[in-house]
Amino acid sequence: MAINLANRVMALTPSTTLAITAKAKELKEQGVDVIGLGAGEPDYNTPQHILDAAARSMNEGHTKYTPSAGLPALKKAIIEKFERDQGLSYKLNEIIVANGAKHALYTLFQVLLNEGDEVIIPTPYWVSYPEQVKLAGGVPVYVDGLESQQFKVTPQQLETVITEKTKAIIINSPSNPTGIIYTAEELQELGKLCLEKNILIVSDEIYEKLIYGDHKHVSIAQLSPELKEQTIVINGVSKSHSMTGWRIGYAAGNRAIIEAMTNLASHSTSNPTTTAQYASIAAYNGPQEPVEEMRQAFEHRLEVIYDKLVSIPGFTCVKPQGAFYLYPNAKGAAEITGYPNVDAFVEALLVEAKVAVIPGSGFGTPDNIRLSYATSLNQLEEAVARIKNFVESKRQA
Repeated sequence: MAINLANRVMALTPSTTLAITAKAKELKEQGVDVIGLGAGEPDYNTPQHILDAAARSMNEGHTKYTPSAGLPALKKAIIEKFERDQGLSYKLNEIIVANGAKHALYTLFQVLLNEGDEVIIPTPYWVSYPEQVKLAGGVPVYVDGLESQQFKVTPQQLETVITEKTKAIIINSPSNPTGIIYTAEELQELGKLCLEKNILIVSDEIYEKLIYGDHKHVSIAQLSPELKEQTIVINGVSKSHSMTGWRIGYAAGNRAIIEAMTNLASHSTSNPTTTAQYASIAAYNGPQEPVEEMRQAFEHRLEVIYDKLVSIPGFTCVKPQGAFYLYPNAKGAAEITGYPNVDAFVEALLVEAKVAVIPGSGFGTPDNIRLSYATSLNQLEEAVARIKNFVESKRQA
């Protein structure tokens, strides 16, 4: 039987991060000593008080459907989190709980975009942004976040690509894959232009708790009442509380948009997993010390591994300010080792050096690679040593 799949899925690009992670896992299962630096999740287990809350909810019989937009108790915990962390005030009907922040974004684009609507996506970008826009019939419009600008885009750059079809812009701060953070002043300038042009701001803040040094996380929604009304904030517990597999994220913003997202969710997922919602209530209402302990561990790893990474011949790297990724430019390393491009260099790293990293081509910048430092310091140091030995041995050959 011949199967003709829908055009919308035939045009999709597979997730680069999941593909590399799967290949590394396959090699490990074959007994190969591979160090995987591809996964975008903390290497800590979910804190115990959250696990206990989940078990308690099941034992108390909370195993049935919930409202499509999420448990009121969880929405209240999210509202209190916004007030506590950003001084933002939301109502229950301005919050929707989703099956992860990725699902919140997907649902948002489905209710927001008509065929041909344009969404501005700064590069480097998280791999799913363009695909989700395309699935909703939209058109991704890319703006280069240059390394010379710490991978950030400027209002001047945005003005050159805004058209009558521009519907939204995505701002991811701290960024995946770069770990770079926009300052309040930078966000204010971007926001001013978005207000002038009536462009919706999609602010992905999933890494907000993982900030290093003297840097601060600022939500563009907190800068003015007008920007709050113009912004949909996307967040969740996956990165902050090491709950990636629980799949709880959320969106906060304009009531009409949230209502439309809720209606769509009612016909697609019914509701986020009930047990995971109770766990997330405990995540936000319970002790926050585990969040800080994890943040400190990531910061320590960054400080140790960064200098080692930039000592590799042909590597340069803008130092991250948040998240748990390093995003070095490896074009020079590919050249001195004789590979035609960074993708080929990455493949050789996996096969010969037994180190799995993500090629920057999946993030819109083919000269870079992404390394996650959400793994043990010993593994990180060994991985960087392998990469350095690989480059130096190839250069000498």
